Amino acid sequence: MPDPSTALRAVVVTWNGAHLLPRCLDSLAAQTVRGRLEVVVVDNASQDGTAELLAQRYPWVVVRRAARNLGFAGGAALGMDDAPGHVVLLNNDARFAPDAVERLVETLEAPGNERVGAVTAKILLAPADGSTPTTVNSTGNVLTRDGAGTDRDWLTPVGGESTDPEVFGFCGGAALLRREALLDVGGFDPELFLYYEDTDLSWRMRAAGWHVRYDARAVAEHDHAASSGADSPLFRYYNTRNSLLVVTRHAPLTMVLRSTVRQGLGTLLSVAREGLSATARARVRGTAAHVRRLPRTLGERRRLWRDATVSRRDACGAAAR
Repeated sequence: MPDPSTALRAVVVTWNGAHLLPRCLDSLAAQTVRGRLEVVVVDNASQDGTAELLAQRYPWVVVRRAARNLGFAGGAALGMDDAPGHVVLLNNDARFAPDAVERLVETLEAPGNERVGAVTAKILLAPADGSTPTTVNSTGNVLTRDGAGTDRDWLTPVGGESTDPEVFGFCGGAALLRREALLDVGGFDPELFLYYEDTDLSWRMRAAGWHVRYDARAVAEHDHAASSGADSPLFRYYNTRNSLLVVTRHAPLTMVLRSTVRQGLGTLLSVAREGLSATARARVRGTAAHVRRLPRTLGERRRLWRDATVSRRDACGAAAR
């Protein structure tokens, strides 16, 4: 059983998501560990009545209001700041099963797991009609050989997903982070804004000798991309920029090269296929932003890995082989 004295803070980041919050917050209110679970909602300067909703229906929630939209990375960093214990992450368009947080804590605090820095949940894709989920969103994050961070078991039928508790990284949509690991390596990089912030933090944990585990008993449902849209220019810009930034910051040079080629070809094909569409322009802008930042990224690469306790190749795990 989890240590009942361990403090827990759940962090939910929202931006104009008043329509999403009730199911998310109701699921946190129903947790079996609710008595020691502080819930913090970071409101990224929403203009849709989020503040009024929280004040009227969820007065027990601690609200941190940002003066501007900090994205998920910046919002989560604000919500995690000064956390007295382990940090629970839950997307505003997701909800936990009632025992999910308890299961995550059990795994984190199990004997022998003292160097587990994060536990990632089983995230199922919620059907639009409200029926029982039949496909998997994530059982944690994995790296491809060309450096892409992706959800393990994406679109796998429920029951056919991986049972291996070892996984490269956690999915920031539903996970538990150990306080000591965050104090050791830091939290999310606010500059990443959206996407790859969990992959970046997983890299830093692994470089410092922390591990990530998957707990199939901790279940969440997710309305995938309800907040930003998987085909939007916003998604394409940050996904392109951050994938290049994070792999350059952390990966072996062969993986950096493969990632650069993959993104470059993807951008060229997008322009050839779509012309200068909004999403194609977003790819170009994302690549250009990475190139402009490259000297700083290379400096971070040297500093971050100078004192690493494991090699880059070992930190990659299976993706490096």
